[in-house]
Amino acid sequence: MRFKVKGFTLIELMITLTIVAILAAIAIPSYLLYTRRSHYSEVVESVAPFKSGVVQCFEGINTLTGCDGGSNHVPPNITSPTGAVASLTVSSGVITVTPVAQNGILSTDTFILTPTITNSTTLTWTESGGGVSNGYAQ
Repeated sequence: MRFKVKGFTLIELMITLTIVAILAAIAIPSYLLYTRRSHYSEVVESVAPFKSGVVQCFEGINTLTGCDGGSNHVPPNITSPTGAVASLTVSSGVITVTPVAQNGILSTDTFILTPTITNSTTLTWTESGGGVSNGYAQ
């Protein structure tokens, strides 16, 4: 009497598990970076009203000195945690955001926007900080 063997052999199962493990080793770090970027986007978006406030301040007084949080059309600094932002300060036009340490983002992953006066009438913004160097802000 002949009977058919149904199912996978041990080598077939081991090859399948190896392929899945290789794919997981590649996909998990990419997924973690993707989720951190999505959480960090709230930090990047939080600077929008402060950035336009600094632009209005510069247009009004023609210098960045005095463009501080809470003065000359710049919104007040954020000193207590709000959403993903632990604190946000504006000093002479430079906007510094410290994120709340959560979702894999550390408090050292700051986001700094630095304005530079070009042609004496416009501002150019430069992004820096730990969040930028880690690739969370792009």
